[in-house]
Amino acid sequence: MRTLSVLGATGSIGASTLDLVRRNRSDWRVVALTAHSNAAELARLAHEFGAQIAVVADEEHLPALQEALAGSGIEAAGGPAALIEAAARGAEMTVAAIVGCAGLAPTMAAIEQGGVIALANKEALVSAGDVMMAAVAHHGATLLPVDSEHNAIFQCLSGGDAADVRWITLTASGGPFRDWSWERLMAATPAEAVRHPNWDMGAKISVDSATMFNKGLELIEAHHLFPVGLDKLRIIVHPQSVVHSMVEYRDGSTLAQLGPSDMRVPIASALAWPRRMDTPCAPLDLAEIGELTFRKPDEERFPATRLAREAALAGGAVPAVLNAANEIAVAAFLAGHISFTRIAAQVEDVLGSYAPPAPGCLSDVLDVDTEARARARMLLNSP
Repeated sequence: MRTLSVLGATGSIGASTLDLVRRNRSDWRVVALTAHSNAAELARLAHEFGAQIAVVADEEHLPALQEALAGSGIEAAGGPAALIEAAARGAEMTVAAIVGCAGLAPTMAAIEQGGVIALANKEALVSAGDVMMAAVAHHGATLLPVDSEHNAIFQCLSGGDAADVRWITLTASGGPFRDWSWERLMAATPAEAVRHPNWDMGAKISVDSATMFNKGLELIEAHHLFPVGLDKLRIIVHPQSVVHSMVEYRDGSTLAQLGPSDMRVPIASALAWPRRMDTPCAPLDLAEIGELTFRKPDEERFPATRLAREAALAGGAVPAVLNAANEIAVAAFLAGHISFTRIAAQVEDVLGSYAPPAPGCLSDVLDVDTEARARARMLLNSP
């Protein structure tokens, strides 16, 4: 029996993780479960899985959590410091799935315990890649990617030598607007943007898929996870979302990982590593799928991947600025304040106006994030 903590237990990654744990209860002992504000669901999960501690990030919801857990013997806590303390309890595996920069400090706390981190928090490597990877090396932690694309690359690299890699190719669905004209994109609504054709995701990540920022952020993540050189990383649009990524070796062999559009597949890969485990996902029926198609990304209509590659090349604090500016722009679009096509333009404006020094520690990263968000808001409010 292995010990497990799930940071972000009530989100989609957390729910998928706990569904797999539920099906393999004898393999896991749950240490900590956390949520942002959903105290009722967090308490239900803590009861079900017998967690040692449940933490709600928003302290306003702590009284409700304490009431729901009263008499259970499960510790209830709230606030950012409690998140960090829970992550530092030394579970053998920690699933890091807190969305946004709120997940940076808890993820770092888990890394510092030297265990296995199943990473689903994009900001950890996009905003703090150099800092995080240095901490992984220093503390002897193991980082396993949970994003479907990075997990696919991880599987395709298994047993291979990075020196033999010619290309790593990240596949992108292209989102709901992949065939839309520029004129139609200018009029795209939030409701249309969150209607992803293949995946069931939250609003922010769905918009990122529609703009292709999601793939740009994944390119930056891959740059840190798989150090083969940025020039060996590329993106291809694959509308069916069956091939999750590919690795081409110098002998001409290309290995691809295929699977259903269900996050339980990459999560299971991380949970069971270096072995395999059963999932309830239906097997692929390639005859039913019929065909797999691929096309080059269009960076004229979707400049996000260009901006992300430029940020990765610049390095230092630039990816953190890009990430923060994108979050502000996406929120403004979802609120109806800017157009869909203005999202990437807004990010480019922030990148052009703010060039902080490279961060040396996590605190520096968070300072850059805060300042970049403030500048992005100022630009939104300027005439």
